[in-house]
Amino acid sequence: MFAALRACCARPSLLPRALNRPSQSILLSQFTRAFHPTPTPLATLNQACKRKRHNRRIAKARSPLLKGCPQLKGVCSQVFVAKPKKPNSGKRKVARVKLSTGKSCMAYIAGEGHNLQEHSVVLVRGGGAQDLPGVQYKIVRGALDLSGVVNRMRARSRYGVKKPKK
Repeated sequence: MFAALRACCARPSLLPRALNRPSQSILLSQFTRAFHPTPTPLATLNQACKRKRHNRRIAKARSPLLKGCPQLKGVCSQVFVAKPKKPNSGKRKVARVKLSTGKSCMAYIAGEGHNLQEHSVVLVRGGGAQDLPGVQYKIVRGALDLSGVVNRMRARSRYGVKKPKK
């Protein structure tokens, strides 16, 4: 039956006069798919009702203060040392940064040693320290006022270090 319908849609002259109107041919064409042996399945009323109720959950932003930007410029208002969560121990270097948007955030300073102090201009990106609660951002090494890690040989691009001269 569908093969005959498809053939009729291809040549409207084969259709009966009652179906030879443009609106009817549009209705027929929605049941057929071009170059497919099977017709498109129609959803039942029950399926359509269920589909309507289904809502897609929108993913929450991991770094909302960046507002979709890869990095934002900011000024350090305080540089201090924080203690990590329970199983870990150490002294994590953290800075409170006032972003160019006017919001303030806590940002982790990665790597060994840094030259940051109050009023230093830094570049902030998303992704914080895992064992520091409330720290959701990182400061980019080797950009603006923050220098790269000294004598770093491995994973240099993360820490803003140029390739050493031979």
